[in-house]
Amino acid sequence: MFKTFIIGVVLGVLAMAGALFAFPVVDQQRELSQVSVATNGGNVELFYINVPADRILARQPGQEVLVPGTLEWPAADVLQPIGVELYKIRNASGVVIGVAARNSEAGATVADWLIHLPARGSQLISVQTQPTPSGTRRGDLRGGAREFARRRGSVAVRWVPDTSTDIAEGHSDKGRIEMLTNYVGKADQQ
Repeated sequence: MFKTFIIGVVLGVLAMAGALFAFPVVDQQRELSQVSVATNGGNVELFYINVPADRILARQPGQEVLVPGTLEWPAADVLQPIGVELYKIRNASGVVIGVAARNSEAGATVADWLIHLPARGSQLISVQTQPTPSGTRRGDLRGGAREFARRRGSVAVRWVPDTSTDIAEGHSDKGRIEMLTNYVGKADQQ
């Protein structure tokens, strides 16, 4: 009787493994990283966010419009100068590969971005709030997890307005945020 039980368990496990191999429960596809080599030997990768299509959540100090419209921001005074935005993030081919969160405080000189790419890891980037004369905001990779755990590098963030629509008074809230990252190497290498 005991031998029959053991044989049944082993055959059941083999049958289950075969069924899961033939009919996977989850079939996640990992997008290939679109990384190019920079002239200094680092890796360059472009991410972008279509605004407003990729906006998931947004709350900025002093603005009445919240996304989603049902968002209830806590009334605590300490949270009033805080701005929070959550976006889908795309690779250079336009495929959504993760999420990006941006938070800042009114009057601060730096905004923090957290980019999470489920198949690769997360990275924390600090970006200057004031753009350079060319319109680019510069930043640095401050830390990360998994693939980005020991990386160092820089990022250039710029706003590219949508010119296909009628822009009133030179301002458009439609466009895209481009993030060009440059990973130079491991943090412990100099």
